[in-house]
Amino acid sequence: MNKLLIIDYHYPAYVELAKKYYPNCEVFAGDNVAAIKDKASECDIWLGAANLCADLLKQGVRSPRWIQSILAGITPLLANDLPKDYQLSRAVGVFDQLMAEYVLTYMLAHERTVIAHYEAQNKQQWLRGEPATLHDKTVLIVGAGTIGTGVAKFLKPFGVHLLGIAHKARAIEPFDKVGVQSDLATYVADADYVINLLPDTPDTHNIYNANIFSKMKQGAVFINAGRGVSIVDDDLIAALANNKPALAVLDVFRTEPLPTDHPFWKVPNIVLTGHSAAMGIPSLIFDLFRHNLTHFEKQEPLIGQVDFKKGY
Repeated sequence: MNKLLIIDYHYPAYVELAKKYYPNCEVFAGDNVAAIKDKASECDIWLGAANLCADLLKQGVRSPRWIQSILAGITPLLANDLPKDYQLSRAVGVFDQLMAEYVLTYMLAHERTVIAHYEAQNKQQWLRGEPATLHDKTVLIVGAGTIGTGVAKFLKPFGVHLLGIAHKARAIEPFDKVGVQSDLATYVADADYVINLLPDTPDTHNIYNANIFSKMKQGAVFINAGRGVSIVDDDLIAALANNKPALAVLDVFRTEPLPTDHPFWKVPNIVLTGHSAAMGIPSLIFDLFRHNLTHFEKQEPLIGQVDFKKGY
């Protein structure tokens, strides 16, 4: 590797790592497409955010031989009008713990009524109640891929029953049972927690609609850390009014940042987080890049290699 393009909003951290591991490599880096596009044409390897890489290709920059995305999501690079004559790999295996920590934060906060205790504290009220626990709860992870399976492994020690939805119905550790997307209506009926980790593909749009929400258990919790396009927003708001689910934790939205006039802001049983569930840690992502570079140079399959026809 003689030249490397790094294009990301946090590029200085990646530049430091590149200089450490590849001191003889010429590195071009930045977060401004217009300023870096001339240098991009000189590089056969790009490391960066999928949306910025896509913007470079839209500007007519010659395709590299390989793009390593720093995120699991690569949707912008799948646009019909963009070239697909290069190798593309997603960031996999680097977000499992981060996503698990996000999910567990809100699951445990719900079980231990953290918000209610804090509100009572502000009113100088002594709040008593029966303790709750994740033990024996049923958790459905919709998107039992690399990240979903990683999250499940972190949840397993809490004594939960694990259900999964994947592309194929098959045995996947540590899930008790794994079905396919057409099984969703059946699976949500048994779940105390429904965790959506699906990517943005044509098959995942609007799958959480009035029909699916109507099948959920009274008092269930819905966590969406996948993509906002999976939810019919108005249907979720109506479902929350009927306690099915009783709480929604939303990290992703159809439009980001979430517009100030969006009704989600005023729904009391929605918790909003700003697409922060599993932010990338540069050192972990660069370790993946280093492994993949070895595979790339040997013309071996890449970790997280994308099939453009499948969209993942």
